[in-house]
Amino acid sequence: MTVIAVFNQKGGVGKTTVTANLAAAMAQNGQTPFVIDLDPQAHLSHYWGFSQPQKPRYSVHEFFRGVLPLSDLAVSLENGIHFVPSHLELSKVDAQITRHRDHIWRLKLGLTAEMLADSTPVLIDCGPMLGVLSFAALLAADLILVPVAPEMLALNGAAMTERTLLGLEKLDSRKTRRYLLNRHTPGSVASETVLKQMQRHFYNEVLKTRIRCSESFEAAVIGQSNVFDIEPDGTAAQDFGFLLDELVESELVRLND
Repeated sequence: MTVIAVFNQKGGVGKTTVTANLAAAMAQNGQTPFVIDLDPQAHLSHYWGFSQPQKPRYSVHEFFRGVLPLSDLAVSLENGIHFVPSHLELSKVDAQITRHRDHIWRLKLGLTAEMLADSTPVLIDCGPMLGVLSFAALLAADLILVPVAPEMLALNGAAMTERTLLGLEKLDSRKTRRYLLNRHTPGSVASETVLKQMQRHFYNEVLKTRIRCSESFEAAVIGQSNVFDIEPDGTAAQDFGFLLDELVESELVRLND
């Protein structure tokens, strides 16, 4: 199977939306994806009903503390997704780097030890901060999925992400990455300009699928749901279906039969 880290060093590009709806696309195809919220801001946890400041019974912070394995922290959602929520306390992990440098490998070792990625796709929603948590996700991943909104700062964040990934090659082998144009408005100057720049800088690592703007995304957040439940025949559901198809056909993601 595949471990996918959804990451861009620019915030506000739609990482959480992409993680949530790609996982939902997998669930629509009979999979039971394992999703980890590795952002201390816990946007994905809030998206799925684990709201701040109320602390979930367990969060991924317990894993980094060495208290519980990931599989014991997962909550089963109605659509079959297994989800490990986050909480603001996770920010303590980045602050402990001088005492716990092994944290950057902990997630990779945990996923391997529990054999989680052997049976189901794993998705990791990352925060934009470059620290222990981001490094842990990137080192654990088989595929880095980089959403890019149609704005120059988001493109700059993708370029920074590429430099970070090149730097990580000193610690691990080269990571496969794919760049995804998100919030696309066909024909708009901003979308077409950013897309051309992505293709110029990242060549064949730019996905053919574009995620178009849709009101279904905000409706899904309000309803703590996903675009497949909100509007199954809408453009958002179509785009995420296309995204999963492209990842599978490119042999970047393998699904259970």
